[in-house]
Amino acid sequence: MENLDKDNLLELKTKELVPSDQFATSFMNKLDVMTQTIKLSIIIPCYNEEQNIDAILEKVNAVDFGNTVETEFIIVDDGSSDRTRHLLETNHSHHKLLFHGRNQGKGMAIRTGIKHVTGDYVVIQDADMEYNPQNIKSILDVMIENDAEVVYGSRTHNRKHCGASFYWGGQFLTWLTNFLYGSSITDEPTCYKMFKTNILIDTPLTCKRFEFCPEITAKVLKKGIHIFEIPIEYFPRSKSEGKKINWVDGVEAIWTLLKFRVIS
Repeated sequence: MENLDKDNLLELKTKELVPSDQFATSFMNKLDVMTQTIKLSIIIPCYNEEQNIDAILEKVNAVDFGNTVETEFIIVDDGSSDRTRHLLETNHSHHKLLFHGRNQGKGMAIRTGIKHVTGDYVVIQDADMEYNPQNIKSILDVMIENDAEVVYGSRTHNRKHCGASFYWGGQFLTWLTNFLYGSSITDEPTCYKMFKTNILIDTPLTCKRFEFCPEITAKVLKKGIHIFEIPIEYFPRSKSEGKKINWVDGVEAIWTLLKFRVIS
């Protein structure tokens, strides 16, 4: 039999690698990631949420992410005129608290929060109690198990909505997104969007209000990044209960999707 030196033997073994070995290697890599300690940054923009801020932070804090996940709360008060800031400073000073001197919009609050992120992953959490923070754990699981760069929580299976205009508006924005960008997502305007931190930091944003959702979605899709989705719970509130988004924001979302289809 021909003698083989170490370099030839390594080359031979590489060529003879069987699919089962490849599967084992892939599995071990995923297992290694799942057992590493990772850090999740949770950006929580809020504006005049004195009725909900304590409760939502308690709910987020109650999520059991397991021993391998560290969390950081980045709470951005967007110039609240009620007791939101007082409650944050009194009850939640152990978290990262950031304050705008005046109301600038949800998009600006998120952009402020992004500057202070130190985690491996980032998720957006509204302060209005419409979303169940327990779903964040499931979204993170999908991120890790699929080595995903972006995962959205989809409310499509949830029939609850705060009026026909909001429901059909969201459906239209999702359809328009898929039409313009060749995607197949089911819920473009969902709050629950999770990213690998480098994706969010490396994506320049111009949003000020609620157009964060269409802008980040458009720019992620233009980069060729696949958006994973997972079903989530949704408990919408009405305008009388403090819902802030309106038809003007819907028009702005449409314009944002169209605009970023043709410009960088």
